[in-house]
Amino acid sequence: MTERVKDLWHQELMWIGNEELREKVAKTWELALERSALTGDDLKKIPFTLLAGPDMKVSFMAHKVAVVHIALESGKKMNHFFKEDLPVDMDTLIAGAILADVGKLLEYELDENGKSFQGNYGKYLRHPFSGVSIAEECGVPPEVCHIIATHAGEGNMVKRTTEAYIVHHADFMTFLPFKTRLQV
Repeated sequence: MTERVKDLWHQELMWIGNEELREKVAKTWELALERSALTGDDLKKIPFTLLAGPDMKVSFMAHKVAVVHIALESGKKMNHFFKEDLPVDMDTLIAGAILADVGKLLEYELDENGKSFQGNYGKYLRHPFSGVSIAEECGVPPEVCHIIATHAGEGNMVKRTTEAYIVHHADFMTFLPFKTRLQV
């Protein structure tokens, strides 16, 4: 695992108990960073979404880390209350949450002023598709790739696993209020 990946995911990668899966998740981030126009420092500065307007101050990484933490806590509560009937595989959940937006590293580019925008690649392949492609290249198992593929609106067309539902809702509950909340 490279230092730049450790710098982005301080403790969250260590929450994945399966060492082989943890390494595949880290390798996916490493490969995405190699192919991206963005650096780790860019990810700590650029807005997490292009859809919430010019005043967005929450960075890509702040949002990503929040999604992982919310998914972790939600998975724990689901296992506490529904372990027998709706068990959550925590390694799959955390891996999927960490990887859900990894494809944005290929979707986004920076202009000459350092402002992020959807690049040509991203116009054709949104991040759920490119994220799955990179993850599969790194040997990430299908149950985790399913989370990447279904975390965004594209996932509304298929059945989601419990882990995919958790990541989807953690992602959208930390996105939609920035875009459409009622302000009183």
